[in-house]
Amino acid sequence: MKERIREIITNPIIVILLIAFAVSGVIIYGISSNMAEQKSEIVNSLDISSVSRDKDGKLIVKLTDYEALRDETNFLTAVSPNVSSSGQLIAGNNNYPASVNGVSTEYLEIRQLSVESGEMFTEADIQNAAKVCIIGKTIVDNLFPNGQNPIGHIIRFNQVPLRVVGVLKEKGYNSMGMDQDEIVLAPYTTVMKRMLAVTYLQGIFASALSEDMTDYATDEITTILRRNHKLKENDDDDFTIRSQQELSTMLNSTTDLMTTLLACIAGISLVVGGIGIMNIMYVSVTERTREIGLRMSVGARGVDILSQFLIEAILISITGGIIGVVIGCGASFIVKNVAHWPIYIQAWSVFLSFAVCTVTGVFFGWYPAKKAADLDPIEAIRYE
Repeated sequence: MKERIREIITNPIIVILLIAFAVSGVIIYGISSNMAEQKSEIVNSLDISSVSRDKDGKLIVKLTDYEALRDETNFLTAVSPNVSSSGQLIAGNNNYPASVNGVSTEYLEIRQLSVESGEMFTEADIQNAAKVCIIGKTIVDNLFPNGQNPIGHIIRFNQVPLRVVGVLKEKGYNSMGMDQDEIVLAPYTTVMKRMLAVTYLQGIFASALSEDMTDYATDEITTILRRNHKLKENDDDDFTIRSQQELSTMLNSTTDLMTTLLACIAGISLVVGGIGIMNIMYVSVTERTREIGLRMSVGARGVDILSQFLIEAILISITGGIIGVVIGCGASFIVKNVAHWPIYIQAWSVFLSFAVCTVTGVFFGWYPAKKAADLDPIEAIRYE
């Protein structure tokens, strides 16, 4: 059993793969750290939604709540209702499954969106429940694949015709891998009356004056909604308020846990790989004792022997490092293209990987190399 274990840890291929795993872990750790450091662009936004229904089975949040928040709050810069309907978008012979979000004109400010071509629908469109919409780049690519200008065209959503009045500026994927350009916005009155036939809202979006004012805005919203819903002092809230700060904190804590776990596994692999290097070099010194004696007898100095074995140890380690960089970068590329995560390989993680390889080779190769350099030439030549 001991011989089998020794055979495994002195196998160069296994040692190289262990170091490769550790190095790829360092690169992925750098990617994870970068994702954890990315903060949401809309950290001052708030999402309000119902957690219960009234006696008629309707959601609690109503248009009157939106109007009260719009007119009475001091810590909010923008407020928008939210109603959504899922279905199939059709334009000519092309179709695409999507959701139409019913919002107000202030939604663009809350989500930091901008119109690239055309225009945003107006307050008059909202008052008249006009059949108009603005769409994202992904919708344009799927409904108008030949490069036509969608402005002015009619698209149908669950038999409801909508005239495209604007196209949103492209935003790409967010940190959760969601396509932010797969979006269709219409007046909330249009969705409520013409698509869903409801009088309640699925939620309310809002943005605080600043990130520091988010807590004040949350308290203000809570006070107004509890008053509107006639809740008693001991009653629980029948709505929830989620801030982007909370979501960002949850994401960061999860990412930190994963990166810590990954760092521990990579560290263990690196130590085992380093011990393997030490064993390989120790066996190499033992098997080449007579060669070392001959070299020293013809003038080789101790430092020459030391350098020879250190370089060999470093080469084994760096070979694992190169394989690890390829594995780490390849895995990152696959995740980026399959899961659509916004992954960016940090240059420092690649440099750190090679630095770790070099240090590992020197640290674990030093003792066997020093043992070889200290051999007595006469005794070495006589070694059988």
